Amino acid sequence: MIGLTLKQLRYFDALARHKHFGRAADSCAITQPALSLQIKELEALVGAPLVERATREIRLTALGSDFITRTRKILLSIDELDELARAAQGPLAGRLRLGVIPTVAPYLLPAIMTSFAERFADLDVELRESVTQALIQDLLEARLDLAIVALPISEPALQEFALFEEDFVLVRPPQDAGKPVPSPEMLQEMRLLLLEEGHCFRDQALSFCKSVDAHPRQMMEGSSLSTLVQMVGAGIGVTLIPEMALSLETRSADVAVARFPKPGPSRTIGMVWRKTNPLSDQLMQIGAIVRGVGQKARDTHPLPPASGAKSMP
Repeated sequence: MIGLTLKQLRYFDALARHKHFGRAADSCAITQPALSLQIKELEALVGAPLVERATREIRLTALGSDFITRTRKILLSIDELDELARAAQGPLAGRLRLGVIPTVAPYLLPAIMTSFAERFADLDVELRESVTQALIQDLLEARLDLAIVALPISEPALQEFALFEEDFVLVRPPQDAGKPVPSPEMLQEMRLLLLEEGHCFRDQALSFCKSVDAHPRQMMEGSSLSTLVQMVGAGIGVTLIPEMALSLETRSADVAVARFPKPGPSRTIGMVWRKTNPLSDQLMQIGAIVRGVGQKARDTHPLPPASGAKSMP
């Protein structure tokens, strides 16, 4: 198809993702009429419609579904050529698209960005905060270069790089300070505050409580760890948060914090990227920076060991 451009392919990819001309145009930083014109020109080159136009959203035609699959393979190859050229230049420079899950981003990103600025003066980091599933999809479709998530991911196309382990801690009302730490079974009888569906941290907390299939009797949901901690401070219930979040989230909430006896709940924080990414060596350097930042974040709010406290039966 003579005349087909890379720009048109990227616009079509955006339209297929957002399923809406307005949102796709915003993501591409162009006007909706300009995007619509580019898609019409692309369809004229192909010789058949690629999308079904409706009032609220578009749908791909059968040809459009096949076309987007091949389009994304082309775009991925183009991006990897860019990464190959960057890898040959030595130190990281140019654009790096980094995704981070919400239970890590507020606690690590400020220090990570400061460290990047000190070590990689020519690096332009574009950030996205989202849940794991969305970040993995963006990685696979080359909309991200790298993501910081909880491992394992177990996606064959992605390389996993473990950074550090961190414990979950119990946050409860101040009047509960000094009380025995509840067992996982006892937590099921309490009003447990958890993140909304879609957050991997929610699933990890439920797994510790042995409640993946049987929810706690009085479970409540929040949109962020900050919300959960504030609700605990108001006496609404108890929650679990990652250790790195303690310093920030307990600063303005009147709560008591306790460590679980071993083996308590924990998670592995790591980085993931496409195995075909030529920047693997440079991404390892980033991993060393993030590992140091993570260790420092967890050490800013030390807790005494829980060995002296007995769990409630």
